[in-house]
Amino acid sequence: MELNTELARINHDLASKGIKLRIERRETLLNIRGPLPCNTSKELVKNQRISLHLNADEDGLIEAQKMLQMVLFQLKHQQFKWEHWSKKRLAKKPTALKNAATEAVKSFKSAFFSEPSRKNSHAGSLTTWSSSYLPYLRRLVNIERKTNCNLNIELLNQTIETYSENSRSRQQCATALAALANHLDLDLPEDWRAKGNGYGLHKAHFRALPSDNSIKAAWLQIPNPKWRLVFGLMATYGLRNHEVFFSDLTGLSKDGDKVLRVLPNTKTGEHQVWPFHPSWCNEFGLEQLVNDPNSLPAINTDLTATTLQKVGRRVSEQFRRYNLPLTPYDLRHAWAVRTIHIGLPDTVAAKMMGHSVTIHNRTYHHWITRRDQQQAVDNALARINA
Repeated sequence: MELNTELARINHDLASKGIKLRIERRETLLNIRGPLPCNTSKELVKNQRISLHLNADEDGLIEAQKMLQMVLFQLKHQQFKWEHWSKKRLAKKPTALKNAATEAVKSFKSAFFSEPSRKNSHAGSLTTWSSSYLPYLRRLVNIERKTNCNLNIELLNQTIETYSENSRSRQQCATALAALANHLDLDLPEDWRAKGNGYGLHKAHFRALPSDNSIKAAWLQIPNPKWRLVFGLMATYGLRNHEVFFSDLTGLSKDGDKVLRVLPNTKTGEHQVWPFHPSWCNEFGLEQLVNDPNSLPAINTDLTATTLQKVGRRVSEQFRRYNLPLTPYDLRHAWAVRTIHIGLPDTVAAKMMGHSVTIHNRTYHHWITRRDQQQAVDNALARINA
């Protein structure tokens, strides 16, 4: 690598992104130069130089880029202090500077829980963070430590590529890293969504979903009446595992409208759900849930002592214990596909499931496409026969 050529390329790339800081070479040393807060007043900004005490060579340039990323991170979050960049502190700083991802995750976590929309459902937010963000961000941090890579798009790419293509984990990783990139003002490549897409029913669930008859047969296989009610609720309403225990069930009364209200402290907050099939409310004896407050299994639902994820795990464990031929999410997916076949608008079904229309359409793309094509064919045949 010709140092001056590579340095010019790096600075040109910074300029193209609107970043005003530059890495400069002064004889045998590298520095950072650009608009920085004054020592006397944070409100005043002027062109200044940070002496990095790095040799002007290939290794020094790699380290200088990491330090520049740290400066940009500190400036963005108003954490920049000149004492962090003194010669004495820099002598102790390299290890910390290599852990920029750790600091970025801490900052992102703080911003995540500070969002106003999350304050109404702290338990749901905690579950979302623990299951949908933290595992992938931890892997990012671990890869940074092992590879000595900068906190940039290359590191994000390395992280997502550790997951199998078309896997649910890869799709969730892409979502988590995209949120982190947005927090850090990192521009994702145009093909980022394509890198993460593939989960849904495209591969993981192109197995045959359970038929209505097989669902009823599995229900009969459960010996415990309380867990039969859990199964019946999930089959009839397409609920997530934990939502069974965090829903207003008063609509199931004899003269009720059979509409459930999933409570605000769940993963995606409050939403209402209608039964499909409505007749299953009677077949599965769901009215008992209103008449007997102890009809569900005794599970700890105190979210100061447990999490939504742990509650949901109990349901999955019970399905396995009874050796059922389907999973809890098979029931949810089957409910969704049922709504497609009967013609429920996708926007309505997505709202009942507590996720976005984009996620709904991507996950159930195969069935939605088939429905729309069949409708087009039926309309064309009707015109021919008219």
